[in-house]
This record gives sequence, C-alpha cells and structure tokens, in this order.
Amino acid sequence: MTARPSTPAPAPALDRVDIAIVGAGAAGLAAGIFAGEARGNRPLRIVLLDGAKTIGAKILVSGGGRCNVTHDGVGPRDFQSLCGSPHAILAAFPAQAAQDWFASLGVALKREETGKLFPVTDKARTVLEALLHRCHALDVTILPQHRVTEIVPSDAGGFRVLHERGSLEAGRVVMATGGKSLPRTGSDGYGWEMVRRLGHRVTPTYPALVPFVLDEAMFHAELAGLSQQVELTILVEGKWVDRRSGSLLWTHVGVSGPVVMDASRFWTSAHAEGKSVEVRCNFLPGVGMEEAERQLIELAAARPRLTLGKLLAQRIPERLAERLCRVCGIEPGLTAGQLDRASRRAVVLALTGLVLPIARDRGWNDAEVTAGGVPLEETDFRTMESRVRPGLYLIGEMLDCDGRIGGFNFQWAWATGYLAGRAAAAA
Repeated sequence: MTARPSTPAPAPALDRVDIAIVGAGAAGLAAGIFAGEARGNRPLRIVLLDGAKTIGAKILVSGGGRCNVTHDGVGPRDFQSLCGSPHAILAAFPAQAAQDWFASLGVALKREETGKLFPVTDKARTVLEALLHRCHALDVTILPQHRVTEIVPSDAGGFRVLHERGSLEAGRVVMATGGKSLPRTGSDGYGWEMVRRLGHRVTPTYPALVPFVLDEAMFHAELAGLSQQVELTILVEGKWVDRRSGSLLWTHVGVSGPVVMDASRFWTSAHAEGKSVEVRCNFLPGVGMEEAERQLIELAAARPRLTLGKLLAQRIPERLAERLCRVCGIEPGLTAGQLDRASRRAVVLALTGLVLPIARDRGWNDAEVTAGGVPLEETDFRTMESRVRPGLYLIGEMLDCDGRIGGFNFQWAWATGYLAGRAAAAA
C-alpha cells in the first residue's frame, strides 16, 4: 500500500454533495469509508470537512503515538452513558469486525497481554495513512481548513453547510466533530452548539480519562515514576458509585495510570455538580480491612524484629511503605513487635483505604475523552440518525457515551461511523 500524506491535496470546489461529514477524525473517516463502500456504483458525492490544517492529529497522538485501535473484549459495561444504552450499537460492529476491517485496510494488528490491539508497526501513522488511503480510493473528498460554522436546514430538503470558505448543500449530514478533549488537536466542542441549534439536547460535559493533581502536602512527588496495582473506590455524597482495580502511576503532581484514568469521570462529574466526592485507595487490591489486619499480625508475629517499613515492603513498594508509616504518625524504623493495636489499626486503614487528597483534575488538555454530549436516546441506534432532525447523523464523541482506557473509545468511533456511513449512503 502506498502511503499518502496526512494532509490531503486541495480538492475542487463543491457546491452540492450527497453526504457531508463534519469532522475528519476517527469517527468521521470511518463514516466516509463505510459510506463510500455502501454506495456501490451509485454516483454519490461524499465529502469530509475539517477545520484543521493537518488531518488526524488525535489519531497520531493516541496510545503514546502507537494508536490502540480497539480491545479484544468490548461490551456495554466498558462504557458510561446517562441516557440510553450503547449495547445495540456496539453489537452491530463488534471488536472482531474492527479487526477484520483493519486487515482489509492492510493494517495488521497485534494483541498485548492487556487485550489492547495495536498496529504491528507500533505507529499510529500506519492507521491514519490506511484510513486516508481508503478514502482516496473511494473518491471520498477530504477538505482540511474548512471549519464548519453552521448547519441550516435547506428549503429544498437536506441542509446548507456553512464553512469558513463558503457553503455547500448536502442531502445528509454526519456530525463527527468530537468533544473537548485534547483541544490542541482541534477539538473544542463547537459541534454541540450547532446541533443544539438544530433542536438537540446536550448533557453536561466533563473531562474523562484524565489524571489527577493531588494536594501539595501529599507525598506523591517523592514517589514519582512508581507504578503499582491498587484498588480505587469512588464515593459520592458518602455512597459507593465505582470500584475498580488496575495500575496506578505516581507523578510529580499527583496520580495517573489506567485505574485513575478510568475512575476519573466519576470524580469530574460529581465535583462539577458540587457534590462531595472521595477517592479511597486500597494498596492491597481485593483485601479488606479485617483480612489485612490478620495478615499484618501474622507477619509481625513471624518477624517481630523486622522494622515496620521493611515488614510492609513485603506487600507494597518500600518507598510507599515508609511514606504510609509517616502518614500514620509512626516511625518506619519501629520494629514489628513494638507495634501496638491502635498503630496497627492506623496502618491497616492507610493500606486499605487511604483517601487521596485530590485538588483537581488535569483538565481538557490532558483528558483523552469527553464524558457527556448528545443523549443516545435522541438517535436511532440502528443508523445513528437523529430522532430530532431527520437526515442528520451523530457519531463518536459527539454522543453521551465514553469508554474506559484501552481502545474502547476508538471502537465506539468505528462502530458509530459504520452505522451512520452505511445508513447515510442507503438513504
């Protein structure tokens, strides 16, 4: 396959098209390809309009520049949505279909131990170039530097699409403008303003898959670079809302890592709504307080002369063990045999339920996805067509559906792009 530049050559001016796709990110490119394939021999004109000078910036930076295109096990439980279920949408284009699709595009994938699927080249550009190449082969026109500013229903049927270089008439419009995450790649949430004017609701939006900044008094900076398995529990107004295990990464300003990123949307949404929210960290995943205390008693009995810091280091990283002792007001050099009941209880509480003092999230610049958007119930799950404005389709991050880290949000882009592209071409 011959690689093509990520900024397509200028296309001839268009004044009327059959399908206009607003946004040429992952979902938009998928919609363009599936629409092009579904039209068969019909002379449908399909165009993607994007405000960026260079197409696919978000694809290129995803997965640390490797692009985690999907996961080998994708289900509704991997996603969050306030209004409507993503089940039928995901079932229409499952993870295996995505793998087969990429194979047809000439992109071989490899599975990592976590279930994440990456191109064997470990280069996101491989994915982007394959998508652009397929668009070119299908005569799907891509217009960079054509930021759309308004979608207006046309008296002649269809829509008038106003962009920074003029306007065009379109029989069908697919909205794929993304959310607010990673604004440096061109995402600013303006697409929601356009669909609001067309009658849609937009639920409140928050950063998701985003790291946390901790209070400066916390010991995180001393552990920067340390990664470990933990269990996080989120409580909102004192009630349990989420619990998950995974890898946590200590940073100079707070915490990151898959388990933090996945849990973040529960904190950001509750915090924005003014609710009290608490994040508790269990450094012994799956072990409760009673069991942790029993284990600590047994360890102390077996090694009474071992310092508490060294004793805890048998279960958690030594650097963390020392910091936890000090959080409890206990000298790490205290021997295990000298540990009284009150001190032991304090240590157990810190081990299994340390409250992380979150000051704030890292914001849109570091968020990988947006939580919130147009409610799923306002679209037809079989086609992604708007129930509010016929002829309009909503896909990808425009919708109120966000997945956990690991390729799930790309799978959402491919699935919604598949349904909308085929349906718009059929219409």
